[in-house]
Amino acid sequence: MTTPRTIEISLLGRTFKVPCAKEEEPQLIAAVEYLDGKMRAIRENSKVIGVERIAMMAGLNIAHELLTSGGGGNNREPEYREKLQAMEAELDCALADQDKLFDQS
Repeated sequence: MTTPRTIEISLLGRTFKVPCAKEEEPQLIAAVEYLDGKMRAIRENSKVIGVERIAMMAGLNIAHELLTSGGGGNNREPEYREKLQAMEAELDCALADQDKLFDQS
């Protein structure tokens, strides 16, 4: 991992500087966009006021989504590992077929 650098993010129009490794920047930007969207929806669709309260409600909503989607507290590693192995096998087959096209023997 590289040394973190500081990037600027924006949530509800407020700018913040946060440390982030270059290789993690796309994921951070996606997370910021997701959080900003949740915060804007709360601000527009409820009577919650104050950035801190909106952020807290957004955090609670995201935590609830994570827990109810099976992503929190449930170990889904075996399921993901099985899917990755199936995808790897499929890629191996596709690449083997591709190699036959260029085999001049």
